[in-house]
Amino acid sequence: MTHSMIDIQKLRKTYRGAAHPSVDGLTLQVSEGAFFGLLGPNGAGKTTTLSVLCGLCPYDIGEVKVSGLDVRREMGRIRRMIGVVPQEIALYPELTAHENLHFFGGIQGIPSDTLRERIDNYIELFNLTPHLSKKTAYLSGGMKRKVNLIVAMLHRPRVLFLDEPTVGVDVLSKQEIVTHLQALYREGMTIVYTSHDMAEAEKLCTHVALMDHGRIVCEGSPVELLNRTGTASLEELFMTRTGSDV
Repeated sequence: MTHSMIDIQKLRKTYRGAAHPSVDGLTLQVSEGAFFGLLGPNGAGKTTTLSVLCGLCPYDIGEVKVSGLDVRREMGRIRRMIGVVPQEIALYPELTAHENLHFFGGIQGIPSDTLRERIDNYIELFNLTPHLSKKTAYLSGGMKRKVNLIVAMLHRPRVLFLDEPTVGVDVLSKQEIVTHLQALYREGMTIVYTSHDMAEAEKLCTHVALMDHGRIVCEGSPVELLNRTGTASLEELFMTRTGSDV
């Protein structure tokens, strides 16, 4: 039997001064071990939803749980089991790639020997060895994205949240990131990611939910959605249901 890793019930979030809620009565479940895509145009509420799940954004009403733990009351326990890759690069620009990895690994409480081993493995996996001594500010967008992803994975989370993880990334770096995400999914990690890249989502995701104006427009596996709506691709479905260009 598949258990829910994420359970959101009637979530609403309105930012101060906003005329309308960013998330409006959202109800959503993500099964353990799923590769789940939260898709939609800018302003749909995707990033706000991820921010609530990560404990970075207070919300008005609703119930939000990760692995059965309440986000409002048990966020300390939740943080130990999640990894987060935000849309904006979250690294110290004046530190080198190597220094950033050791700094964030230390914050996560990973024993030094284990941390060195994991960093060495990821550095080799993502072909970062020639760039370790460079200040992060001078790395390419793709390199920064890869370092940010490694930071989120060092403590071996059960759930990985990614907000537009391949945006602005060169083709080679994008393929490396996608390949590793597929490997993590095969190993049993629950992955929740937002994206504007419908072709990428169609390839990666076991389940997707299309958001617009803070609500779920439709959800299901990519194959189910395309069969049910008679559309040829998620991109066509996106434009039909939201009226937005991808």
